[in-house]
Amino acid sequence: MADSHAAPHHDYHLVNPSPWPLVSSMAAVIMFVGAVVWMKGLVSADAGTVAATLLAKGDKVLFFAGLAGVLVSAFCWWSDVIKESRQGDHTPVVSIGLRYGMVLFIASEVMFFVAFFWMFFEMSVFNEARAHVPEIGAWADTAKAWATWPPKGVEVLSPWQLPLLNTVTLLLSGCTVTWAHHAIQVGDRKGAKLGLLITVILGVFFTTVQVYEYSHILHEHLFFNEEALNSGLYGSVFFMATGFHGFHVLLGTIFLTVCLLRLVAGQMTPEKHFGFEAAAWYWHFVDVVWLFLFAFVYVVFG
Repeated sequence: MADSHAAPHHDYHLVNPSPWPLVSSMAAVIMFVGAVVWMKGLVSADAGTVAATLLAKGDKVLFFAGLAGVLVSAFCWWSDVIKESRQGDHTPVVSIGLRYGMVLFIASEVMFFVAFFWMFFEMSVFNEARAHVPEIGAWADTAKAWATWPPKGVEVLSPWQLPLLNTVTLLLSGCTVTWAHHAIQVGDRKGAKLGLLITVILGVFFTTVQVYEYSHILHEHLFFNEEALNSGLYGSVFFMATGFHGFHVLLGTIFLTVCLLRLVAGQMTPEKHFGFEAAAWYWHFVDVVWLFLFAFVYVVFG
């Protein structure tokens, strides 16, 4: 039977069989199960078996094994896509499909954050309604804690220090990534490299500041002190929303770093640079989400 990929007579690209979707899915499952084991554990370590040791609370082997699998799969999968692009498989029709795919991916990420904002607004706007619950057992203390927002005992961060610094950092990075994108379009490789390098540095700086902010919150017990014992929801929502945004910043920084390496290697031209264009779209999405987080989580309801 003739190879269907040998001489295509259409503008579509039939992807060759790849192990990476299955491998990455299995690795992700192992990683998340490992995260549960690390934080909560699945079995008691008293059994003394090897399996019990790997599934006992605090064991990190499964998590890091899964993480390694995810990283290897991502690297190999991205490498295959880049090879397809350089071989000419990404025709104009395929490029349109890639753009639609990236737009839908960002739309799904928007809804991901909508869920967090919905939860935050539900508690911050209607917190008094949550306080009117039957005073049964622990519910009485929890209701009192939720009577105000932020809950009593929670020491919120000043939005005009580290959060403002990170806001300025991301706004600047949005400018530099746009500069780099325009430079690629007009063939200014030097300007594109410089703009992209500055964007990556700003992304690393944002992550560094956020790690310092988190360490300060946890070290000083601002959200989870004894006075705020029954109001952990604020801390949970805060870390879930800002933490997942920070994770997206980290992914975006890696995405842009790969684009920078490809740009240095001469793999991007004014006519063909969708990899960087997709990274720029993703980075602007991250910028916009942070503006909402800064405005509502830190300033309005902080």
